[in-house]
Amino acid sequence: MNKPEIIAALPLPRAEPQALGFVVDRLPRIAAALQAEVARSALPGAVLMIARRGKLAYCETFGHLDPAAGTAMPADALFSIASMTKPLVTVGALMLCEEGRMAVNQPVRHYLPQLTGMRVNPPQCDGAPGEPTEAALREMTIEDLMRHTAGLSYGRGDKTIYQRYPASSDAASSRWNGSEFLAQLASLPLHYQPGSNWEYSLGLDVLGLAIEAVAGMPLSRFLDERLFSPLGMRDTAFTVPADQVARYAKALARDPVSGEAQTLRDGTTPHKFDCGGGCAISTAADYLRFAQMLLNGGELDGVRVLSRKTVAFMISDHLGPEVDLVKLNDYPNIRGYGFGLGVAVRRSSGRGGMPSTAGEFHWAGSTGTYFWVDPAEELVTVFMAHAPGAIRYYHRQLLHTLVLQALA
Repeated sequence: MNKPEIIAALPLPRAEPQALGFVVDRLPRIAAALQAEVARSALPGAVLMIARRGKLAYCETFGHLDPAAGTAMPADALFSIASMTKPLVTVGALMLCEEGRMAVNQPVRHYLPQLTGMRVNPPQCDGAPGEPTEAALREMTIEDLMRHTAGLSYGRGDKTIYQRYPASSDAASSRWNGSEFLAQLASLPLHYQPGSNWEYSLGLDVLGLAIEAVAGMPLSRFLDERLFSPLGMRDTAFTVPADQVARYAKALARDPVSGEAQTLRDGTTPHKFDCGGGCAISTAADYLRFAQMLLNGGELDGVRVLSRKTVAFMISDHLGPEVDLVKLNDYPNIRGYGFGLGVAVRRSSGRGGMPSTAGEFHWAGSTGTYFWVDPAEELVTVFMAHAPGAIRYYHRQLLHTLVLQALA
């Protein structure tokens, strides 16, 4: 079933799927469905890895690295993981918390004084320049950055205030360096009172710059020294190396839903700052090792990254009844979820548009990448694809169903 190049790239010890609790004659349904997505031009290509009980149960490639050239997808393909950068940066910040150099409940201004005194756009205002603002009832904290309750956003909404915010982490880090980005944010009002509303945001980009301020080095270097290298994530970085460009996956020329032309930012071009919200490059194998470390309670192969209690804190739901979840419920695959630190957290087996287990946690990238961890099932799944656009929400729900239907 597995190609020779896949066997060479195994991130965890291999075991027979049946020994890990999979129904062997149900596993082919996964390949059949994903190959059908490739055949209907809804997916250019993908790498899928599934681990259970600390062993690799499934490792397959589908479609093309470069659809235009017809190049087959290799297991070690490089992908822009977009917002799957966020959990990596969250773990980096939690390392500093464990060392007493950062604290989750501290105001962000303790680390980035540039953001001191940010005011708030009142609900009745459009947020245009010159409109009145109000004082924050409390300051935004490191936790707010991690759980998207700081009052920040991306520039993706109807009000004028959204048009004043960068559209994405990629857009921000392509336009400004870190100091310029912070100055831009400091000149804007927050969308909401900190802690009152969940809205997907630039918070992890701010967190990455807070890490840089505390650690005294670029985010990419800090994560490489403290997380990537210790875990053997040898292909994870913030720019595709020049000598590895041939492994960088391409997207389809047109969005399979809208039919419009689509492009991804060239991952070989450095950003102006290491954006913690969406700038990393990785492989399925590397990210599987990261996710397995979280499932193991902060340790992998004798390397301890975080304490067991810190990981438990990270993957717990941090959204209480005081937080408005209307924006979270706009996402079809996290409807009914809560949110931990850097990851969505399943509140019950129902809702969410797909089968899963209470306590499952995950996150994804706008480029089409996705991972989830189900502690109750001792299950880790990593899906790497360059399939942006609305189709990615369908693929996330499809994958949950395909993987879980194969469990005994």
